[in-house]
Amino acid sequence: MVPLAMGWRHLLFANYPVPPATVDAHLPDALTVDTFDGDAWLSVVPFTNVDVRPRGLPPTVGLDLPELNLRTYVTCDGDPGVYFFSLDAQGVLSVLGARVFHRLPYYYARISLTGDGDGGVRFVSRRLHPGDRPAHYTATYRPSGPAFESGEDPLAAFLTERYRFYTEGSDGAVRYANVDHEPWTLHPARATQETNTLFAANGFDEPSSEPVYYYSPGIDVTASRSLRWNGRNDRTSVEAEA
Repeated sequence: MVPLAMGWRHLLFANYPVPPATVDAHLPDALTVDTFDGDAWLSVVPFTNVDVRPRGLPPTVGLDLPELNLRTYVTCDGDPGVYFFSLDAQGVLSVLGARVFHRLPYYYARISLTGDGDGGVRFVSRRLHPGDRPAHYTATYRPSGPAFESGEDPLAAFLTERYRFYTEGSDGAVRYANVDHEPWTLHPARATQETNTLFAANGFDEPSSEPVYYYSPGIDVTASRSLRWNGRNDRTSVEAEA
């Protein structure tokens, strides 16, 4: 798969602190839970991809694809990244491509992202992937304070400044892709999550903790091909075969 360029827009980061053991039980053996002040974190992130295209092509040829993911924060041989438990997205071909070429747990969903008429975002997702557990999510969210740079807040930096995602191939090997973007501009956020069955669909109990919310208007991103992890001291990772 060729490297991709895209924009991520209208993001909510709904971040739940949980005991590390809660997350560790769901991770591949090669990955280690990354913690902040002793807590692991589960994050629900609704947003829309815009201008998704092979890197090097103009934005005018790209696709717009809303997405919803449930993720956590890990290290692999000390290198930090994100691990996705599920990614719900609209677009059958895009979902199939991401499953085949990036080995990511994408699911087809019907998603709408609209303005709520009061300066916020209304996001509705219903998973329709054949043979998989249903997952429904409905939320309205908006910025609730002035913008700040992610580096100004240690927790915000921990949760958002991640430049690699890890996954596990069908052969059990750890794979990863690198992402590149400018530092995040964030806002404190207010959110009403009316329906959220993502935790149950991924085998988690509903967190009892109160979430920490951030909103971002968006950022432009590039992502590498999927690569095989060969260890921290072996930087000759093998690119995934299409």
